[in-house]
Formats: sequence, C-alpha cells, structure tokens
Amino acid sequence: MPSFDVVSDFDAHEAANAVDQANREVNTRFDFKGTGSKFELDKQLITLTSQSEFQLQQMMDILRQKLAKRGVDIACLDEQEPETTGSVARQTVILRRGIDSDLARKLVKTVKNSKIKVQAAIQGDKLRISGKKRDDLQATIRLLKETDVDLPLQYENFRD
Repeated sequence: MPSFDVVSDFDAHEAANAVDQANREVNTRFDFKGTGSKFELDKQLITLTSQSEFQLQQMMDILRQKLAKRGVDIACLDEQEPETTGSVARQTVILRRGIDSDLARKLVKTVKNSKIKVQAAIQGDKLRISGKKRDDLQATIRLLKETDVDLPLQYENFRD
C-alpha cells in the first residue's frame, strides 16, 4: 500500500552555518562595534544578546536573512519576547522541529473531511498517510499544501 510521511524539520547543520554567518556580520558591522552583540546556538535554541531592543530587531533581520539564504524555512522560528535587564537585552528564538499533537490532530481531521480515500495516522512527531492509489496521495499532498499551518511541512518517504 503506497504511503508517505508528513514531517516538519530543518537542516541543523545549515542552521548552525547561518548563525555563524550572522555572528560574523554582526562582528564586522560598524553599528554593532563595541556593543558585545552576539548569537549563541544551543541545539534548537538561538540566543541573541545586545545592548538594546532596537539592536535585537536588527539582529533578528540578519538572522532571518541568513537562514533564508541557507535554505532553512523561517516559519520554523518561534521568537520569544525580548528581555531587557540593565544594559543587556536578550531574546531567545526556538527552532521548531516535529509536528505537535494538536497540529497533527488538526491535519488528520482536514484529511478525513476532504473525503479522499486515504488513512492518516499520527506516529510520534510525524504523520503517516497511506492509501491505495498514488493519485489519492498526491491529492492529499496538494490539500495539505493549501492548508494554513504555521509550520513548514515536508513530504518524504514516498513509497509505492
């Protein structure tokens, strides 16, 4: 029975390269000289440190630009509120990976309501879609692409 998986993932190596490039740009830019501005990547958490919230906004623009240029979808970013303490402003950005259970249930409901003859099953942080016909699976991919979700979805492991 043909099937495929719906996942939400990003290339961690490309994300690390993008953070390194953003750090290099902040270190060479004149408007960031002497501010101690930097990016720190710890697994799926990016911490931006600077002197003011305005500089944090500029750093976020740099980070988005570098991530997009490296092929990492910026829709997977979960930006937290900036925190200012004394002369230091910090902001954390979470790189989201995987489909959470609420979104998975919403996607399963969407697939079932479409009346396409496929089965959708939640398997951890991904969704397995299986059906008898390849055309039904391709119609399901089209349906999921049109669905408005705040996470980037990838379709992989297509088996015939």
